Formats: sequence, structure tokens, C-alpha cells
Amino acid sequence: MSTKSMEEAGDISKEKLMRDLRLVVEDAEELLKATASQAGEKASAARERIQKTLDSAKARLDAAESEVIEKARQAAKATDEYVQDNPWKAVGVAACVGVIVGMLIGRSR
Repeated sequence: MSTKSMEEAGDISKEKLMRDLRLVVEDAEELLKATASQAGEKASAARERIQKTLDSAKARLDAAESEVIEKARQAAKATDEYVQDNPWKAVGVAACVGVIVGMLIGRSR
């Protein structure tokens, strides 16, 4: 596996992880709201700690999301620049990929 495809796989994993973390944070917030009516000093202190942890997790998640978005923009820009600088190479690569996909589809029939 090439370094580039490993990086892409890592980016996809990061995006999936961020989506999953967002869902966990949302579920935890809903749980906090649902248990807000629970009385007691310990319950209140626990809710406050959980809320602080959730706020911190949200901030880190937002920062990670921004980083992934910026890396994706940089990758798109680098790809665009490469294609602009080497249009025939890009056409050749696209043609090769098309031939390979065509062969694989034809082979499966």
C-alpha cells in the first residue's frame, strides 16, 4: 500500500472517528438533560464534571475536524496543481485506471 493511500485511509478513519465521537457527545448531552431532574448533591456534581468533560471533548473534536478539513483542502490543491502541471500524465493515469476497471468488470461476467 502506498504512503498516499495509507494517508487517505487514515483520513477516512479520522473522519469516521470524529462522526462517532460527535454521536457519543450528543448522546451524553441527551443523557445529562434526561437526568437533570435527579436530585442529590452527588448527582449534581457528577453532571457538572460530565458537562465540563463534554465541553472539552467538543472543543478538541472541533479542532480535529478543522485540521482534517484543512488537510483535505491541501490535498485537493496539490492534486489540482499536479494535474495543471502534468495534464497528459493525469489523462494517462485516468485511462489506465479505466482500462483496469473495465477489465475487472468484464472478467466478473
